Amino acid sequence: MGEKMHISEGVLSAPVLVTGAALAVTGISVGLKKMDYEKIPEAAVLSAAFFVASLIHVPMGPSSVHLVLNGINGLLLGWLCFPSILVALALQAILFQFGGITVLGVNTVIMALPGLIGYYVFGRLIKGKNRLLSLAAAFACGFFSVLFSGILVAGALLFTGESFISAAKLILLAHLPVMIIEGIITLFCVAFLKKVKPEILGGVYEKRS
Repeated sequence: MGEKMHISEGVLSAPVLVTGAALAVTGISVGLKKMDYEKIPEAAVLSAAFFVASLIHVPMGPSSVHLVLNGINGLLLGWLCFPSILVALALQAILFQFGGITVLGVNTVIMALPGLIGYYVFGRLIKGKNRLLSLAAAFACGFFSVLFSGILVAGALLFTGESFISAAKLILLAHLPVMIIEGIITLFCVAFLKKVKPEILGGVYEKRS
């Protein structure tokens, strides 16, 4: 598996796979229920960005890591990040054998849930008029989304067996630089969007007439 965020086929126990699938189905169902047709093009673009970013592996010691972009995905899409990320992960599993079909639910939760949490924790701060606070919240959202994804990967491995403890620690350590990079990317994305199209940061907080 290396130190990547994708968990491969044949690694996790059945209870972990079933739990991940159930959580993913719940998130996807809520996301589709809340889906606004105006958000579909945006979701498609972010799904493509997630797909491409996850394919770019950066050497890190004996293995490699990759960008995740789940923070900005969650900020812009809210619950819709679940189906958006699912599509990207499914394509990666089918086309490039990254992850796999049986672990699709777990991997979707690992990527989407931290983005959704970042949306609810930092979304209102980012939408606020205080520019410094908004940018600080954007960085924190990108940083902590990757951190939480790493914790979820580690948790999935630990619940599968104690033999994965070393791998779980390596995943968290290897992604420390990625957390910082993702925080910076999210910060710049938010700064740009607040200038050119601030309404896109509304997400499901916005009540449409």
